[in-house]
Amino acid sequence: MHHDVIDLRGFYYSRALGRVVQRILRDRLQAAWPVGSTAGMTVAGYGFAVPLLRPYLGRARRVVALMPGEQGAIQWPVGLPNHSVLTEPGAWPIETGSIDRLVILHGLETSDHPAALLAEAWRVLGPGGRMVVMVPNRTGLWARSEGTPFGTGRSYSAGQLEKQARDAGFIAERSGAALYIPPSDRRFWLGSAQIWERAGARISSFLVAGVVLAEFTKQVRAPLPPGSKVLVPSPLGVLEGIARPAAIPGTSPPARRGP
Repeated sequence: MHHDVIDLRGFYYSRALGRVVQRILRDRLQAAWPVGSTAGMTVAGYGFAVPLLRPYLGRARRVVALMPGEQGAIQWPVGLPNHSVLTEPGAWPIETGSIDRLVILHGLETSDHPAALLAEAWRVLGPGGRMVVMVPNRTGLWARSEGTPFGTGRSYSAGQLEKQARDAGFIAERSGAALYIPPSDRRFWLGSAQIWERAGARISSFLVAGVVLAEFTKQVRAPLPPGSKVLVPSPLGVLEGIARPAAIPGTSPPARRGP
């Protein structure tokens, strides 16, 4: 089951709960990637990451919002030149190794082929590039709430998310959680959301959080200079030190074959 871009836009920009979620997730992303640190970089988002990307428009060299075809796309940002593009999940119109920072929100959990999606993320990231993935927490209340986008698609535990990214070649750097308030529009929860986030971050409990998030890096081996020799262990050396099989008492040793 896939998201609809109109529903996503309505949740994040028209609903009070969605605006609170936007602020919480944006703060978590900026804690990992301060806006000033992205000067001269290319920042991209996949899925519906536009609620998190706007602060980077003024500092990053380029900001791109990739929206999957099954979800649909909207023009973004409003009032500025368009930065969004409709794309196939496994074939992004991005040059290989050209992305410095990539955030995936509402993309992995609804993907029909998550392994192919992460392989494409690996392709577009440059060496040392960083990726943050945010997905519904399997043990949280938000994954069971159909009134929010986090109730659509498959949910993840922290370990499942890290394993899937490692299988794609990424190295896990850090993991965490967010959205410690229930998925409710009541004023009490909305007004106290930041208090619950600070308390939840100290507890670091995945049992009540609505979102699991993790940061990964792409590390590749440095190319060898021209003329460098690669040392390969000799297969004969591997067998050195292994004794010949001893004869069992009372039996004759095996006959040796001719040359």
